[in-house]
Amino acid sequence: MVHLLLVIIYITFISLGLPDSLLGAAWPSMYSGLHIPISYAGIISMIIAGGTIISSLISARLVRKMGTGWITTISVGMTATALFGFSISQSFVLLCLWAIPYGLGAGSVDAVLNNFVVLHYKAKHMSWLHCFWGIGATLGPCIMGISLTGNLGWHYGYRLISLIQIALTGILLFSLPMWKSNQDQMEDKSNSALPLTFIQLMGFPGARQTLIAFFCYCSLEQVTGLWGSSYMVLEKGITKEAAASFISLFYLGITAGRFFSGLLTLKLNTKNIIRVGQGLIIVGIALIFLSITRTALLTGLILTGLGCAPIYPGLLYQTPERFGKNASQSMMGLQMACAYLGSTFSPPLIGLLTEKISITIYPVFQLVFTGVMILLVEYCNRGSHLRRRTVNE
Repeated sequence: MVHLLLVIIYITFISLGLPDSLLGAAWPSMYSGLHIPISYAGIISMIIAGGTIISSLISARLVRKMGTGWITTISVGMTATALFGFSISQSFVLLCLWAIPYGLGAGSVDAVLNNFVVLHYKAKHMSWLHCFWGIGATLGPCIMGISLTGNLGWHYGYRLISLIQIALTGILLFSLPMWKSNQDQMEDKSNSALPLTFIQLMGFPGARQTLIAFFCYCSLEQVTGLWGSSYMVLEKGITKEAAASFISLFYLGITAGRFFSGLLTLKLNTKNIIRVGQGLIIVGIALIFLSITRTALLTGLILTGLGCAPIYPGLLYQTPERFGKNASQSMMGLQMACAYLGSTFSPPLIGLLTEKISITIYPVFQLVFTGVMILLVEYCNRGSHLRRRTVNE
């Protein structure tokens, strides 16, 4: 039963990834069809991320009251409903309204499932589960690209993803007895600890730096995925249909990278795997910025995805190590909230700047987020090392 539950969790991580990359892939067609400015994608993204922030912050309380199984099922169901709402929307206002349950559904399941996996499974599963998220994130733009090239429109792409999510919701409903039967065996650690306040969490050494690092990483990933298609169309002369499919290479890089980083956990520790990823990001962004051929551009997207691959699951997996198991769920929710703050504010900010200046500055922001993240992660690594050495002495 425990192994079957793990299979269900893997399937759920696919559902988490499916809608995450849709907006960026579809936006060049959406804003032109709705006759709205290109920067409005940032508003929708901000609403979605705002919902995830709220649900992430209350995830520790929800898991104590309802359990991981129910939260996961309800959250995926909310996302499926919101995606169907997108598929029938004919105005920007309706998209904004459906973005609310879209975000609320994503936040709780993300925080709860990640903490559950961190506490109960090995590091390789954390990487491979996020690899399955990447499968969903890669399939999303592919499905949207097929819908656009087949002249079916972006509405059809959203509708198809919604139907997939509805099917996954059904699977989760049937799995609820399984979650309940495994509750005493597996969920005791994640459900028993009392939620900690914001002040208590901020009192942990390295908490502020860790939270800002999550902000920077999620900003980098969201900016790359959301504005990548528009950058290729406006700066590199790629067609809208091709750009919608090409951005999937970024998510393909994340997917493949998380598979291989899971294997690397057998040889390297999490800190060094994260460092390798950060180096690949810098190389990938440089290729995107300097590329004069399509091959170089696409290689840059893949390398950026490969570099991003181990960072998010690696930082999450370090949560109990840095802050203790009792604080893990509360800190997990706060980390998710800060990550989604990056998703909330960075895309609209860059959207406004690119509209006022030029889409050319897109890779510059990628480098800024990467550089700040590297400095803060290394600061936390050094702090953890010094604390362990003090204890040993």
